Amino acid sequence: MSGNNHENFISAREINNTRQHIELLRAQLASGHVDIAFLNRQLEKITGLLEHIEHEQNRRQRSARFEALYNVSRLLGSSLDVRTVLDQVMDAILQLTGAERGFIMLRDDDGEITVTTARNLDQQTLTSEHFRYSQTIVNQVLDSGEPVLTTNAAEDPRFSTRASIVSQSLRSIMATPLRARGRVIGVVYVDNRVVANLFQEDDLAALDAFAGQAAIAIDNARLFGATDQELQARIEELTQLRRIDMQLNETLDADKAMQIALEWACRVSDASTGYMGLVEGESTRIRAAHTYGVHAGDTQNRLHELYPEALEVAASGKTQQVEIKHPEYTHTLIVPVRREHRVIAVIILNRNGAFSAGQQDMVERVVSRAAVAIDNARLYAAVRAADIAKSEFVGIVAHDLKVPMTNIMGYADLTLMEGGLNERQVDFQNKIRDTVQRMEILVSDLADISRIESGNFYMTESDVIIGTVVQALKDSTFTQLKARGHTLVEEIDDSLPPLRVDYYRLLQVLTNLMSNAIKYTPDGGTITLRISQNGDDRIEFSVSDTGVGMSPEELAMLGTKFWRADGEFTRLQSGSGLGFAISRALVEQMGGRIRVESEVNRGSTFTFDIPIRSA
Repeated sequence: MSGNNHENFISAREINNTRQHIELLRAQLASGHVDIAFLNRQLEKITGLLEHIEHEQNRRQRSARFEALYNVSRLLGSSLDVRTVLDQVMDAILQLTGAERGFIMLRDDDGEITVTTARNLDQQTLTSEHFRYSQTIVNQVLDSGEPVLTTNAAEDPRFSTRASIVSQSLRSIMATPLRARGRVIGVVYVDNRVVANLFQEDDLAALDAFAGQAAIAIDNARLFGATDQELQARIEELTQLRRIDMQLNETLDADKAMQIALEWACRVSDASTGYMGLVEGESTRIRAAHTYGVHAGDTQNRLHELYPEALEVAASGKTQQVEIKHPEYTHTLIVPVRREHRVIAVIILNRNGAFSAGQQDMVERVVSRAAVAIDNARLYAAVRAADIAKSEFVGIVAHDLKVPMTNIMGYADLTLMEGGLNERQVDFQNKIRDTVQRMEILVSDLADISRIESGNFYMTESDVIIGTVVQALKDSTFTQLKARGHTLVEEIDDSLPPLRVDYYRLLQVLTNLMSNAIKYTPDGGTITLRISQNGDDRIEFSVSDTGVGMSPEELAMLGTKFWRADGEFTRLQSGSGLGFAISRALVEQMGGRIRVESEVNRGSTFTFDIPIRSA
């Protein structure tokens, strides 16, 4: 033997020499005269031999894996009997890894997982009652597309609390995805319920290699097993389902979703007439919501009287096909529309002739897709109605609060004008006026947000000179700037063209941004107002400060109604948490978008641009 093979070979001479060394060591120990240097040299030789043996064992193990992989590849290439081939593949995996059991699981078109191969170490096929494995690990591999290895699942914090791990006392587990043509079609899973630390990374790599070969075999066999006609029918079916999904996803109208579902159910089943019936009460009544192939005057408001089997379907959640006597059709198919274990409706289809298993399956697929769209549409309608009611209520409350606040402010002013108050009473009256002013701002914000959400917010456009808006902004915020000792820096381009906007709403946005910059900047800061022309058709406004700034997490929450940051300095400032949400909505209605840049303790910059429009 020569070359690397000679280097890896352990000769009988080496083994005999090692035995002699051990005997010499024993003799020295027995005599009580131990030469430490000699002892260390002999131990080094023994250690070297052990390393050599370990290296040789690893080499042979790798060689065995390559040989097994080669044999499996040859087997996969010579047969299209997938079940037999996969059994042999699984037997090879179990033999090489020392696993107790192994499963190959495949996904169907609806995403459900099915065990196609189940073997044990004795090369026996497991029956369905033994299909107990960690669903958590299988689902993780399916969802992530990444392999999983755990040397002791019962102590692994990722899985130790899962019911399947605890109930089956699972220990060593490996699972890897089956990939074919860029998608995960299933999982190869092996485990040992007794031995921990059984699998290593090399075992996982070997399992992954086998999985790659098995996936190719499965995919090839699937393609080979389908005739051209079956393949074409499958493509057409998938195309139809895709079109159905697209139509259902385009609407949030429950009635339209139900009509789409009923029409497609009739089309794919070749039904002549059909009903979509809503289940009312405790599955005691079914009312027709939509019809197909039936004149509107013939709509049955009590379908459960015409089709008593529909109540059984609503109660059981199971499809029924009924043979009936009718001059226009002979069979009726009743399919439940289920959402989260609850039947919300039934589809009733009629045709002359029995519904095939394929037609029933296709109708059930249509219905399962429609159930989500119908339920979501109904939930959206309920949420929308509640939101509108809330906005209307807020608008009414905001309007009704204006009169008493005006009266309170008027009486406070009259009391101050009358005089005769001592210093403490004057202070009380001024606090009343300040409180009412804050309430007026809040009520105004509530009224604005109510009109925006209800779609009743309108703008009155006019030609606006930028300088006029800037002067009004400075006048309205001068007192705040002076009270906080801030410096206002203006960087405004000369010769800016007029804007065609709502003057008061533009001023409202700028005032809100400027007031926030003043409030959230500690005393003695700098506020910068920049206005420039951006290209030929837009004016850009920017308000910067040197204030407390915001973290990325706070920026993500900015604009959420009634939300304010938790910082101590921020909480000391007055505000409702509505100003930015209103400003953003106003800018968007003016055709622009607000951008925010911020850094904690460095300040914030709010920028928006709006188009220049002529009258």
